[in-house]
Amino acid sequence: MTGNAPHTPFRLDGKVALITGSSTGLGKSMAMTLGAAGAKVVINYANNKERAEATFKAFRDRGHEGILVRASAVDKGEIDDLFDQIETELGPVEILVINATPDQPHRPIEEYDWEFYQSMIDFFIKSPFLLCRRALPSMKKRKWGRIINIGSEVFQCGVPNFTAYVAAKGGQNGFNRSLAREVAPWGITVNMISPGWIPVERHEKDPQEEKDAYLAELPMKRWGVPKEVADAVCFLASDEASYISGENICVNGAHTVA
Repeated sequence: MTGNAPHTPFRLDGKVALITGSSTGLGKSMAMTLGAAGAKVVINYANNKERAEATFKAFRDRGHEGILVRASAVDKGEIDDLFDQIETELGPVEILVINATPDQPHRPIEEYDWEFYQSMIDFFIKSPFLLCRRALPSMKKRKWGRIINIGSEVFQCGVPNFTAYVAAKGGQNGFNRSLAREVAPWGITVNMISPGWIPVERHEKDPQEEKDAYLAELPMKRWGVPKEVADAVCFLASDEASYISGENICVNGAHTVA
């Protein structure tokens, strides 16, 4: 921005933003939105290179700046390599959006095994731990940083036949709250956004009767769209949200208001 142009809120010009799991779904919308706000965005994926490259092409075709990097969000070595590449090509990560997620089948507890529970813990507790530990030194040095955990309304709802996912998301929420207090002295904010059921690519085959039942519960009587989650991420990443930390903001049309 130059001259006497008015300040546009929620700008992220020049900030380096890493969004894990951002080649599809909500993460893809976050990448496009943060890119439009001026951030240099790292689009990250673990599988499906062809889909990731198509997303990155669409991102660049919009005139946004960033890079595409494959890395598992649960593997320490790959995370270290990811950050090394980002720091070399773009600079230190200033905005970290922890979004990557695995498949989440609904099952009675008797049909889960500990291996599956462990996979949920790896994605929603181990991954935030590894990513934050790697990002925080440069954030502390700069006395500025934004960490945004993507949670889920399932923790507030206590969704049945979903104990593994709900328990892990609850743990991530606790991590979010504790870390917010720990890093506040350095001007770093840590928040969580908990979307409701917002249909994206992976929901294409969900039963229509389940979609209809959920929609009937929503006070707003309409589906949310990915951009509404992405806009909340953009706000929390901005300077305008500098005094908001430790919060869990539900983006779900008042579904979990009690």
